[in-house]
Amino acid sequence: MSVSNLRRAALASALALSLASPFGAAFAAPKTYLGVDISYANEMEDCGAVYRAGGKTVEPYAFFKASGANIARIRIWNDPDWTPYSNLKDVKRSIAKAKKAGLEVLLDFHYSDDWADGDKQLAPKAWVKLSTPDQAKALYAFTRDTLAELDREGLMPDMVQVGNETNGEIVSSLEKAKDPINWERNALLFNAGIKAVRDAGAASAVKPRIMLHIAQPENVEPWFAAAAKAGVTDFDLIGISYYSKWSKRSMAQLGQTINRLRHLYSADVVVVETAYPFTNDGADASPNLLGEDSLIAGYPATPAGQKKYLTDLTQLVFTNGGVGVVYWEPAWLSTKCKTRWGVGSNWENAALFDFKGQALESVDWLKTPYVMPVDVIFRATARGEATRFIDGDFLGGAGPRPMTLEGGTWTYRTRLMPGASVTVASASDATAVGDAAAKAAKVGTGASVIAID
Repeated sequence: MSVSNLRRAALASALALSLASPFGAAFAAPKTYLGVDISYANEMEDCGAVYRAGGKTVEPYAFFKASGANIARIRIWNDPDWTPYSNLKDVKRSIAKAKKAGLEVLLDFHYSDDWADGDKQLAPKAWVKLSTPDQAKALYAFTRDTLAELDREGLMPDMVQVGNETNGEIVSSLEKAKDPINWERNALLFNAGIKAVRDAGAASAVKPRIMLHIAQPENVEPWFAAAAKAGVTDFDLIGISYYSKWSKRSMAQLGQTINRLRHLYSADVVVVETAYPFTNDGADASPNLLGEDSLIAGYPATPAGQKKYLTDLTQLVFTNGGVGVVYWEPAWLSTKCKTRWGVGSNWENAALFDFKGQALESVDWLKTPYVMPVDVIFRATARGEATRFIDGDFLGGAGPRPMTLEGGTWTYRTRLMPGASVTVASASDATAVGDAAAKAAKVGTGASVIAID
């Protein structure tokens, strides 16, 4: 049923409910995550990068923790023989620093010896010639063994990504990067990684939450629908990369996607990668990845524009029921070191430090007092029906959702912004919700119960 139909039905029935009925701590608010991916931090330290804030030299992990971050994201490659970084030894160094600073850790398995992203998912060289079943076994073993070793050293991550920007079929080749996903194979590999994380958590005091991660919001819903159909269902978080340069969706459309996802899946939603330039200039001859083609109207390439982007994006995520934002590589500064793309950095204009290593005002997005959603329960009296479904504009087009029978009442629990106006309807059959009488209501300033019959 469309939102417009619901609103017309509400007007026709002239029924509006005033509803601010607190119900205590009926269900806990989801944990929120504001953090940084600083996988380059060790390399920057070795290359002589110096970070400053308030006239003092700062250590990046401790600095971001003090600035309001609560999680550090760290990538791991299988056997990156082209660099001494982002292997297990380097990851241990990173996690130790993060934990010392009091940050939680999200460990991001790429399942490649190199960058895995929305354009490619290259199999590690040791796995290339293996059959799919043997690749699944190898993926399980690599994941489980890595986590077990980290756990023995007190470095177990709090969250694990099974794959990075896995838009295409994982553990694959460049030739197959644009081919349709073979979901029988893809599901076997994903479920091997998921099982490895669960098994490692079962043997540890730390039970890592599992995230699956897709690049750009326009790709997320079809990917997760296909994954669910193929039997990939055991995950705790949905991660999204959002860069305006590479996405066809606006910030508002990103918010709409997040809202639908959180109603369709029992998983928290995080924008786990984003970034924005504070200048279009560069500190070196290495080309900037984010330039004028990355700018959004209303957000200039200035420190203030960068801060406004991050603050508005984060509020957008929370408003739509998401639980966090992670900034990608805020500490990748220009140094004397050479990468495969040139001397310096391709990201120094999108760091959260200026060209001299001084912290920018945009870091304050981490401590901004955001307005958060409140708990809402929609209730309908049970009259002997076996099922009941709810639909409304607050679902953002996700379609009728099943309600839960609690005692003699059907309920649907969610979180909505305080003061939000909603129009809802329910019926015993999903196909009948569109013809049911709709009711208008307004969410209270705190936890609310909304009767819809």
